[in-house]
Amino acid sequence: MSKPSLFASGILLTIIAFLWWQDSRRPQPIPLTPTLTGETEYCLTCHNDLAEISPSHPVETFGCVICHGGERLALDADLAHSSMRGGGNPSDLSVAEESCGGTNCHSGSEADERNHIQRVMTSVQSTYAGAIANIRYSFGAQPSLTPLLGAIAVQDSSLPSATGISGLAAFVPEHEENPMLQSFGENCLLCHLSATPLEGAAYARETGCAACHTPDVQSFASGEVHQLTTAIPYTQCNTCHNRGNYNLRSMSFDERSDAPSDRLHDYYQPIAQFTQCEYTLDCIDCHTRSEAMGDGDIHPDQASMQYVQCKTCHGTLTKLPLTKTLTDPNDIAFRLAQLNPVVDLQVGDTILMTEKGEPLWNTRVLADGSYELIGKATRQRFTFRPVLGSGCEQNPEEQESSACHECHAVEH
Repeated sequence: MSKPSLFASGILLTIIAFLWWQDSRRPQPIPLTPTLTGETEYCLTCHNDLAEISPSHPVETFGCVICHGGERLALDADLAHSSMRGGGNPSDLSVAEESCGGTNCHSGSEADERNHIQRVMTSVQSTYAGAIANIRYSFGAQPSLTPLLGAIAVQDSSLPSATGISGLAAFVPEHEENPMLQSFGENCLLCHLSATPLEGAAYARETGCAACHTPDVQSFASGEVHQLTTAIPYTQCNTCHNRGNYNLRSMSFDERSDAPSDRLHDYYQPIAQFTQCEYTLDCIDCHTRSEAMGDGDIHPDQASMQYVQCKTCHGTLTKLPLTKTLTDPNDIAFRLAQLNPVVDLQVGDTILMTEKGEPLWNTRVLADGSYELIGKATRQRFTFRPVLGSGCEQNPEEQESSACHECHAVEH
């Protein structure tokens, strides 16, 4: 064989070897056919080491594409991610209906307790309606404190509205004539669920549903953590709450200047008094789903949403707290306990209830008449007794939490 032929053969072999080497470096496709879609997808080819997002979203059932979108058969990362919803966060409210909706998922019927997206979209956490109404009323931009605008435009889907507010148009700061309202829009809309958070670890959160349900957001954003949880610690609530105060003179947000070194001071700012259980427990141990996530109605402010008081669990001088003995295995209490299994709830157990009928599923009435509460985030167990028969000297007509604070608050 001539030298040119040998040379050409050598080049050809080199090219073949290079192509073989290059092909051998490519990941071997890992197919997954989730039962909900029946359509094969190759996301696990690159993400096979990613932890399952939650026990209620098994990958064999859901796969990845049904929530995240993306090109299910693509093996090139850029192409596969090119049509993902919400970037890495499909729970962002701009895409939540498409990603998380459906009658069997999170936009199902109110009767089945599956209307999560509607509840979140209309909640004060999402609309910020009370703050917007208050500031616009103060500067004469609207005739009353009844909300007209929200951080996002929403409609109450269950008309007639229980609160008299059927919908909100979007608040657009540029449309306001008063420069103070424009400044409010620029500087004070930092904590609603659609807002991009401030920079810094203290404010680190995602948007939409993940703002609450993905606590380790810094690792989540980097792709190191893939998690949704219902065991939400108070520190996650603090990414919006308790990081500072709004200055209504300058229409700006003033960050906390202190450096809290214990749970009490980290939990609350030094502006009031609180009972020990209020900072020993986590926010979700007292505030119900309806208070935190919304009840499907558009409320005028936070005060109209919050109703849980000390007496919800402790009762009053004249009444024991409300309870319910669980007899139906399909009771919503069992579903909630399954989503955050800190307690082995059984048919026949008696639990505390709120005045609106919400089950406090992480509580239990004990045989001696006392009560037990298990922390939803910490799994700590707490036992306590009712106020009735305790010798409390509080005025029976003054049984709100503020009255309890007069004796039981910790100096802060």
